[in-house]
Amino acid sequence: MSHVKENDTVKVHYTGKLADGTIFDSSLQREPLEITLGQGMLIPGFEKGLIDMKVNEKKTVTILKEEAYGDIQKELFQMVPKEHLPEEIQPEVGMGLMSKNADGTERQLLITEVHEDSIVVDANHPLAGKDLIFELELVEIK
Repeated sequence: MSHVKENDTVKVHYTGKLADGTIFDSSLQREPLEITLGQGMLIPGFEKGLIDMKVNEKKTVTILKEEAYGDIQKELFQMVPKEHLPEEIQPEVGMGLMSKNADGTERQLLITEVHEDSIVVDANHPLAGKDLIFELELVEIK
């Protein structure tokens, strides 16, 4: 029986959890994730967890923040004048916003502070600074 190796294309079901058991993503209610390893499309720890798995094998991997989304970067917090927000937005702490980058891509932002004339947004990945736990089930090696 073959095992997953670098550059293989695989299909995998997964459930991602935080240390407190909170589920942040799962493929169980949809098609399994199909991915080719080694293309940088997954966090490094997820890819490493798939290496040497066999079809129908299940396992749980803990991925430290360094092999996930890294530490929270203070420089990704930014103060934005409220006048730069669309009029219909009433900013609240915890509210998500989308921002367009110069290259046309979008970036998710989280409002962390609301002041009289400005807000503070966090452009870190929502899972930055967190260790992640993934339950993996290898469905297919192509």
